[in-house]
Amino acid sequence: MESLEFEDGAIQIDAAIVAKGLGVPPTLLLERLREGKITSACERGIDADYGRYRLTFFSESRRFRLVVAESGAIIQRSTIDFGDPPLPNSTHRLDR
Repeated sequence: MESLEFEDGAIQIDAAIVAKGLGVPPTLLLERLREGKITSACERGIDADYGRYRLTFFSESRRFRLVVAESGAIIQRSTIDFGDPPLPNSTHRLDR
């Protein structure tokens, strides 16, 4: 798989990209997803952002965000490290 693919309405991303963005060893990424320690959200662009998606991944103290095109190209990436205290669960939601 390339780093990012769109297939049957789903977005598939290389786990190594997410692990690096969150500062998590790739071998622990799936485990932490299953435990709910890493969560994610996907937003589809509209109007001027049509054809783009914003993928956001949250860990206990980091937020990793990618803006991607439908072609699979990564347009922008950013990571915010909030330090030692874990983020409150309310920050893991986008419907605020």
